[in-house]
This record gives sequence, structure tokens and C-alpha cells, in this order.
Amino acid sequence: MKNPIKRYFPIFVLPTLIAFLIAFVIPFILGFFLSFTEFTTVSNAQFVGLSNYIKIFTEDSTFLNALWFTIKFVVVSVLSINLIAFALALLLTRSLPLTKLFRTVFFMPNLIGGIVLGYIWQVIINGVLYNFGYSITSSEAFGYWGLIILMNWQMIGYMMIIYIAGIQNIPTDILEAAKVDGANGRTTLFRIIIPSVMPSITICLFLTITNAFKLFDQNLALTAGAPSDRTQMVALDIYNTFYSRVGYEGIGQAKAVIFFIIVAIIALLQLRLTRSKEEEA
Repeated sequence: MKNPIKRYFPIFVLPTLIAFLIAFVIPFILGFFLSFTEFTTVSNAQFVGLSNYIKIFTEDSTFLNALWFTIKFVVVSVLSINLIAFALALLLTRSLPLTKLFRTVFFMPNLIGGIVLGYIWQVIINGVLYNFGYSITSSEAFGYWGLIILMNWQMIGYMMIIYIAGIQNIPTDILEAAKVDGANGRTTLFRIIIPSVMPSITICLFLTITNAFKLFDQNLALTAGAPSDRTQMVALDIYNTFYSRVGYEGIGQAKAVIFFIIVAIIALLQLRLTRSKEEEA
């Protein structure tokens, strides 16, 4: 059985490998090269060395502002999403009526596209703020918390399903033994449940961190960076630099490379930290 698998393995892998090379590897390598050039099209790129990277931090203040806004957004949204999702998962794994219905309802927002979500929440939030003479673009704070609410509403149900799967995989005899030994709810939670669902925590943290950093369409639809680009996240800043500023294509590409490195480092550190906790558990 092993010999046929080894023999035909390249045939089955080849289509996926070709698609991966065309859609990801080749564009990434080309984009990395273009970050060191000035260009309007790929054919007229002229090498300028580190000039684009220097200009990001000397001539273009929007990137650092967008990066700081994005970091603040990521910290709050990742913590709130995972805490609420885990709490809901604990609640919905108990013997309560209509738990399956609640799981479906909480998961449904994840099925809605980001642009649609952005416009839906723009209407909802503006409908409240207009009563006080404001709109979501009147203040950076309104846009910031609007994005937090939107991200939580979209992602909590998705993370909740992953946490529910992790909690349901905990052997019941361990929980029963803890109950017999007199463990209270707090001890059971921190000594048994959380260590047992560390794989789920690893996955949920990775998904929420990467999705929060890469947020684009919701940001575009909800605030479009207003007021004065103060609610502009990094992905939207890269888009605006590349497509809205003539002669800044190379700088936009350099921003994309820096952004990729930042997100990759943070995601890898998170994976290493949480996986070490899995091994300890």
C-alpha cells in the first residue's frame, strides 16, 4: 500500500503546488524585489536600494500612525474576542435548553462578508450617534470602538465553536474525578479545563491575531480611515499608498514587506509560546 502512495504522491501534490507557487510564492518574491524599486508597472521598475524603506519613516507619517492604531486594535480585539468566546463556550457546553440554536446564531455573523458587515455597522452606529449630533467619523474614538465592536461581533461565534470542540474533547472521567475530590469551579477551570484546551487556545489566538492585523474591508467600509486617516489600519494604508498616490508604488510595496515581517514575527512568537504551554499541560 505504501509503494503506490509514494509513486502517485507527486501527481496529487503537483496541482496544489503549482497553484501555491503561482498565487503566493512568485508574487511574494516579485513584491519583495519591487520594494527596492521605483515603478509604475513591473516592466519599468528601477532599482533604488533602501530608499523606499527610508522614506516610510522619514517622509510618510501615515504608516507609523496606522501601525500604532492597528496594534491598539489588535490587543483589545484579540483579548475581548477570546475571553467572550471562551465564556460562551463554557456556557453552551452545559446542559442548557436551546444550546444548538444559540451556537448557530452566534456563528452566523462569521458568514457575512467584511464589506457588508462594515456598512451594516456603519448604519447601526451612526443611527445611535446622530441622536447626539455625531457620526462614526466625527472622532477617532468612535471609529476605533466601532471597529472593535464589528470585529467582536464577527469573530466571537467562530472562536466559540473552536473552544466548544476543545471543551467537549476533555474526558468526562477527569472532570468527574475532580468533582469527587472536591475541586470547586475555579480550580476545575484553571487546573483542568484551560490546560486541556490549550490546542484550541493556540488556534484561536493565531486566527484572531492574524485576522485583526490584516483587517481591510471592514475598515474600508466602516470608516475608510476617517477622520484624517486617524482610523486607518495598516492594510488600508498600504492600499491607499499603492493605488491612490502617484509615484508611491514602491513605497507601498515596501510597507507591505514590513507589515508581513511584523505579522509573521508576532504570529510565530505566539505559536511558540502557546505550544510550549501545551507541552507543559
